[in-house]
Amino acid sequence: MANHPKAISLFAGAGGCSLGFKQAGYDIIYATDFDKAAIETYKTNFPETKAECKDINDIDFVSLLKELKIKQGEVDVLIGGPPCQGFSTAGPRFWDDPRNHLLKQYVRALEIIQPKWFLMENVEGLLTSNNGEYVSETVKAFIKLGYSVRLEKVYSHEYGVPQRRKRVIIIGNRIGVDFLFPEPTTHSHGRIFRKSEITIEHALTGLPKASEENVSLKYESNFSGKWADSLKSKNSFVTDHFIQKLDDIQLERITKLKQGQTMKDLPEHLQHPSFKKRAARRVMDGTPSEKRGGAPSGLKRLRLDEPSLTITGAAVREFIHPMENRCLTIRECARIQTFPDDFIFCGSNGDKIQQIGNAIPPLLAKTFANHIKGMGFKYNHAEREGSLLGYILTKSEGLSPALQKTEGILTKLKAAHLHQLSIFENAY
Repeated sequence: MANHPKAISLFAGAGGCSLGFKQAGYDIIYATDFDKAAIETYKTNFPETKAECKDINDIDFVSLLKELKIKQGEVDVLIGGPPCQGFSTAGPRFWDDPRNHLLKQYVRALEIIQPKWFLMENVEGLLTSNNGEYVSETVKAFIKLGYSVRLEKVYSHEYGVPQRRKRVIIIGNRIGVDFLFPEPTTHSHGRIFRKSEITIEHALTGLPKASEENVSLKYESNFSGKWADSLKSKNSFVTDHFIQKLDDIQLERITKLKQGQTMKDLPEHLQHPSFKKRAARRVMDGTPSEKRGGAPSGLKRLRLDEPSLTITGAAVREFIHPMENRCLTIRECARIQTFPDDFIFCGSNGDKIQQIGNAIPPLLAKTFANHIKGMGFKYNHAEREGSLLGYILTKSEGLSPALQKTEGILTKLKAAHLHQLSIFENAY
C-alpha cells in the first residue's frame, strides 16, 4: 500500500472519479462533498477512505494534512472540480464575486496541499462562461501556483465510454513534466459505432429483465466479455434495476417512438405542452445548467447500435430503452456511466440518478489516472515556472463566436510569461 500514489478528492460526489483512480491503483486518502446522500454513497463504496460531508469553505487544509499525517507537496494527485457557477464579474473583481467562491476555494486547496498533479473536470460551458474569462482566470491561478497546465474538451466515447459525453478536463503538474492527454482509443464522430464495443447494446449486456419493484435481481445466466467482466456484480445480484411507472399518455408516446426518434417525431397531440416552449428557447453559451431547462427534445428513444446520449439526472424520465417500451432504469444509467453493478447508490431514487448523472465515468477517470501514473511523480526540476502548455477547445472544424473569444484569450495566455500576467493577489 505504501507504494501506491495518494489522491485527495474534492467535490467527490458519489465517487466516479475516485473509483477510476482506485481501479488504477491509487489510494484515495480523503474525499469531501456537500451532498449528504452522495457522501453516504461514497462511504458505502470506499470504506477505506476518510470521507466527510463538508462545505469546502469550512475545510482547514493545513489541519487536514496534519490529520492525514502527510506533508505539503506529498499528495500525488488532487482530483475533482468545482461546479461552474455561470456568469461572473469581469475584470479585476473576478475573485471577489461570490459566484466564484467554489473555484476560489479549489485554488486555496491547491496552494496549501501542493499536489504534484491535479485533474479538474467540468461541463463544456466552462469554456465560454463570461466570454472566456472564467476559464482564463482559472488557468492563470493554476499557473501562478507553479503548475504546467493543459486543457481540452474531452469526448468520453473516444475513450471507450458508451456515451456521448463532452466535458472539459484541465490537468496540471508542478514537477516539471511536459505532457499530452492520453491518445483516444476510438476516433469517432457521427453514427459510425455499429462495429465498435462502445454501444448501448454492449453496455447493457447480461442485465436481468427489469423488475416492476425495486428489489435485488439475480443474473439470469452466465455471461462474459469486455463489458460483462468489468461491470458484473461479484455477488451475482443487481439493485436499482426497476421500471418507473408510466401513465397512459406516457406509454402511448413511448410506444410510437422508434430508435433515434424524439418528441418532435410524435404527432402534435402527443407532444408535451412544455416541449414547444423549450423548443423555441435558445440557450446562451455559459448559462448555468440549472437554468437551461434541458434540451428541447423531451423523450428520446436511444439507438441500440450507438453510444447513449449524455446521462443526466433526467435520464430515467426522458431516455427510452432501445428495444423495450419503458425508460432506462437507474442501474442501466449507472452501466452506461461505467459503474459496476455492485456499486451501491444511497438516498432517494432522485438522489441516485442525480449522483450518477453528475459523476465522471469511472472508465474515463481510470484512463487519465493510468496516464498520469505513467508520467510519474518525481520532480524533474528544483524550480519551474507555471505555464499553459496547450489547449483544445473543440474537435469541430470551426469555432463558434464564443469559442473564438476564448481562444484569443488563451492564445495570449500561452504566449505570456508569469510575471506579465495580471493575477489576483491574496484573493484566497
